[in-house]
Amino acid sequence: MDTMDVDLLVIGFGKGGKTLAARMGRLGKRVAMVEQSDTMYGGTCINIGCVPTKALIHRAGELRPDDPPEPAFKDAVRSTTRLTDTLRAKNFEMLDTVDSVTVITGRARFVDPGTVEVSAGGDRLLVTAGTVVVNTGAEPVVPDIPGLRASAYARTSTDLVRDPERPGRLVILGAGYLGLEFAGLYRKFGSEVTVLEAGARVMPREDEDVADAVAGILADEGVTLVTGATVTGVTDAADHTTVRYRVGGQDHAAEADAVLIATGRRPATDGLGLEAAGILTTDSGAIAVDEHLRTSRPHVFAVGDVNGGPQFTYISLDDSRIVADQLTGPGTRTTGDRVAVPYTVFTTPPLSRVGPTEAQAREQGYEVGVAAMAVGAIAAMPRAKIVGETRGMMKFVVDTATDRVLGAALLSVDSQELINTVALAIRHGVTASELRDAVYTHPSSTEAFNEVLAALR
Repeated sequence: MDTMDVDLLVIGFGKGGKTLAARMGRLGKRVAMVEQSDTMYGGTCINIGCVPTKALIHRAGELRPDDPPEPAFKDAVRSTTRLTDTLRAKNFEMLDTVDSVTVITGRARFVDPGTVEVSAGGDRLLVTAGTVVVNTGAEPVVPDIPGLRASAYARTSTDLVRDPERPGRLVILGAGYLGLEFAGLYRKFGSEVTVLEAGARVMPREDEDVADAVAGILADEGVTLVTGATVTGVTDAADHTTVRYRVGGQDHAAEADAVLIATGRRPATDGLGLEAAGILTTDSGAIAVDEHLRTSRPHVFAVGDVNGGPQFTYISLDDSRIVADQLTGPGTRTTGDRVAVPYTVFTTPPLSRVGPTEAQAREQGYEVGVAAMAVGAIAAMPRAKIVGETRGMMKFVVDTATDRVLGAALLSVDSQELINTVALAIRHGVTASELRDAVYTHPSSTEAFNEVLAALR
């Protein structure tokens, strides 16, 4: 069996791992990057996650009323595939051009705390490393529903973003962020979309008024949202499948050409041989790490979704900074340094949020003030009218005792950009009054802050 000894071994070509590998390689360290599939160079985001889904959402938003959906959808998938192919090649090149970095395609498995076996077909390679970083990401959770796993029509998000065949009828299991993004996307391309959610409402982590606004927009577009739904089985026929579910004691059924499983993702640790290395996991199956992202083996780190933190690409990137600080810096960076981390759900318009909701802020004992307005009613935001997207709302949660912004929920055009300004304000103590009275460019979406925050109550 061939052997290799390196300073750093990274398992998984995700954002955090590839960034760290490139950085250490440029410092002259011997680095091995192991990725189990050459179709995943660059990680989830560019191949099956953020980039392809948002590209398809963008193309869906460009559809005109008279555009035939079927050819438009095929063209959108083809162009998105070209984009991901280009980005995958660039990501491979980013590491392949660094002399001290070796990219290895194969499955990695710990055989002891300091040794990893990489296998590809009949080939085996033993890699020993002074430092190991696990960056294997997360994988879809498939619920134990009779007939679902065996169904020929069951799909994950990975399957759908690569499939040029548009399902005429799509049933989505789960009304979380992924499920709602796909619901809006496929509805715009003409699919009949039914979303089945077990909970009492969609987006339970959001304030009810914000979640209701999102649900209202999707319903207006023709998406059928069913809450309180318990899926009882999936039965295939010759050319479709039937999803059976129960609501309030009544049995129902929905026929579908595809069933999207959007019931969450879990850390991808199967087959890594963590037990052989003495690496502990949490009750949820994530690799257990401390505030420096060290595992129970001090020379092994876990970054990105696999460590059970927030499942965002930019968190994985920040994870790489924390590990780099341990390896080459003063070692003071921790996960506790993160304050006011925002996120966006790319519905149309997108929902972006940072900080606590109104309900959470009240539970935490703040003297809460709320500034909220419907986007269509904000006179100081002509951009929404210019681009023809006046749906949604803006909501700020303020500590009235200090005038500090605690959080915000922005359901509006450009919210994925606006939320970064709000997050920066929270981190640096910019008050609600300062945001309200700031001078913003015109016409822009940011100038809505002038009017919305003036409505603080």
